Amino acid sequence: MGEFVDVRHSGRITVVTLNRPGVMNALHKPAHFELHEVFNAFAADPDQWVAIVTGACDRAFCAGNDLKWQAAGGERGWNSSGFGGLTTRFDCDKPIIAAVNGVAMGGGFEIALACDLIIAAENATFALPEPRVGLAALAGGLHRLPRQIGLKRAMGMILTGRHVSAQEGFDLGFVNEVVPAGEALGAAERWAGVICQNSPMSIRASKHAAMKGLNVSLPEAMAAQREYPAVRDMIASADYVEGPRAFAEKRPPRWQGK
Repeated sequence: MGEFVDVRHSGRITVVTLNRPGVMNALHKPAHFELHEVFNAFAADPDQWVAIVTGACDRAFCAGNDLKWQAAGGERGWNSSGFGGLTTRFDCDKPIIAAVNGVAMGGGFEIALACDLIIAAENATFALPEPRVGLAALAGGLHRLPRQIGLKRAMGMILTGRHVSAQEGFDLGFVNEVVPAGEALGAAERWAGVICQNSPMSIRASKHAAMKGLNVSLPEAMAAQREYPAVRDMIASADYVEGPRAFAEKRPPRWQGK
């Protein structure tokens, strides 16, 4: 239990809860630094295979930057891993799922976009409203959203700052599943459980290769993929032997994660 973040482990799954419900889980500098350490610990723990990030109240996942803190003279800033400890964390090969309940605005939406999957409750609302308060979504939203849903649809959200429902987010393609209000975390845990049935070495290699490949041409991506560290670790792992053996012996694999 941290001051602004709650962390619990459920088997191989780390659940990170943004816990500032009084300000709709908006984040200030101390919260950013706490989240930086939380996700550092997750990334370094070989026993934790998937993380879920969610909000502490049904009304909000994260309302973004704590503007009242900033207006009152609070220092703005975050660590090298970016807003919420995630938006510039480009070296984490483990899957991270956003369980979005209620408002995901500005930096809160940018946290969700930085995750690998977004599971949204029906009452979830997404937006990049920074231009309405003289700011811009510079924690990755302006770049991730066009890459995830296409330029014209992204610009329709970016230039207007309009609110998008969970269902529209699903139709646009940045939401993976919409569930009834109050069920986002449970659904995210279901997705995480399915992921954990697979070899964690293969999952990390797959994420690493997919993310690296976005920045180059298809031939370049395919030529380079076997040199990616997570792919090389997978090929050298005990799981790389265990998977085909378990299949041949018609039994569930016993993944070691190494």
